Amino acid sequence: MKIYQQIKSLKERRRGFHLITDEITDGLPQIKELKTGLCQVFIQHTSASLTINENADPTVRQDFEMWFNKTVKENDPDYLHNDEGPDDMPAHIKAAMLGNSVTIPISNGRLALGTWQGIYLCEHRNYGGPRRIVITAWGE
Repeated sequence: MKIYQQIKSLKERRRGFHLITDEITDGLPQIKELKTGLCQVFIQHTSASLTINENADPTVRQDFEMWFNKTVKENDPDYLHNDEGPDDMPAHIKAAMLGNSVTIPISNGRLALGTWQGIYLCEHRNYGGPRRIVITAWGE
């Protein structure tokens, strides 16, 4: 069994849902050495998240942003945690809903994503800054 790991810094992005699949595979090129295995991607932040979904039509990502903003509203007077602005607590809730990691099978040196699947960085803050991810792949 081989195990590879890399910490990668992602550039700052605006609030929204962003495809980062190529950044994952570029960030850990040793994935190509594995015939079968798993790849886990973990984000080291509490106000951004990761998910897998549609990789072709950008309106899907826009609809995700719209739905999350309607569902988890800013400026709710019941929030106690608001030191960093009105998008802070909603960002934590959105990140908790989506999660901080995704796991993808590796098959013949490639992520075994479906035809229409891509990995999203879900940026929930207006100014979240650069984000760090840990990419770990293991297998044979």
